[in-house]
Formats: sequence, structure tokens, C-alpha cells
Amino acid sequence: MNTEIAKAESAETLTPELIAFMAEWRHSPGSLIMVLHKVQQFYGFIPRKIAFEVAEHLDVPLAKIYGVITFYNFFKLTKPGRNQIQICMGTACYLKGGEDLVAELEGILGVGLNTVTPDGEFSAEAVRCVGCCGLAPVLVINGEVYGKVETKALHGIIAEIRKR
Repeated sequence: MNTEIAKAESAETLTPELIAFMAEWRHSPGSLIMVLHKVQQFYGFIPRKIAFEVAEHLDVPLAKIYGVITFYNFFKLTKPGRNQIQICMGTACYLKGGEDLVAELEGILGVGLNTVTPDGEFSAEAVRCVGCCGLAPVLVINGEVYGKVETKALHGIIAEIRKR
């Protein structure tokens, strides 16, 4: 069975591995964030039904779980695209054309930020700072940093990613 299909089907309930992980870390300080990281690592995002189950297993109010998920931009509430693009909008990147990169990327992909392309291939989000200010403006695609990106280079970068 395809791993993605297996994960999608198992999104209906927590896996035994995740339940065991929660039991192991339940009483440790900071365990909620650790558990949410583990859940997202497994599913690629935090499915709504799973958030309810985590609340029940950890005996934590659902509002607290959603407070953590929505506070930290790392956590996703919807399934991201297969290729995840982050556009740095920290001060250096913003001043060196981050907004132009966003506009160009939206045109290339045909969707706005925080959405997924209809084919499920790409999702893009603006992030505050990726710590590569000397390379501004910066994109991070699937963990790979692209520095000093010019809008005219975006078509080539996206075309290259599509080939992978």
C-alpha cells in the first residue's frame, strides 16, 4: 500500500506508536509541543480529528492544543503540498524584494499563500526569518535554501522542483 494512502487512511485515529509516545511523555514539561511535533511528523499536518484525540489522551483542553498550533507557524492545520515553499519576509528579505517574490510565485503557482495548488504539488507560506539575512531575499523549498533569488529566476526554480 502507498505510504501516503496509508497515512491518509490512518488520519482517522491515532496510531499505536503515537499513543505510546504520548504515554511516555505525558507528564514531562513541554510534552504538548513534543507530541504535536511527532503528530505532524507522521501526518504532515495536524488533522482536526487527531487534535481531539491528543486532547483526550493528554487530558489537555482542546483550546490549549489549538492555541499552540496557531501560535507557532511550524504547525499546519491543513495538508501542505508535496513541495513546501517558504518565502522569508524578515526585514532583510522584505527590503530586498520578498514581496515581489511572493507576487511572482503566486502568479506562477496560480494560488495564494497558505494554500495548496490543485494538483497537490506546491504550497507556499511567508515566514518571518530563516536566518540567512546575508543571502536576502531567500526561499526555502523542502528544506533547501535558495539565496539572492530574483523574480526572473523563480520560473526556473519551480520547473526544476517539478522535475524531481
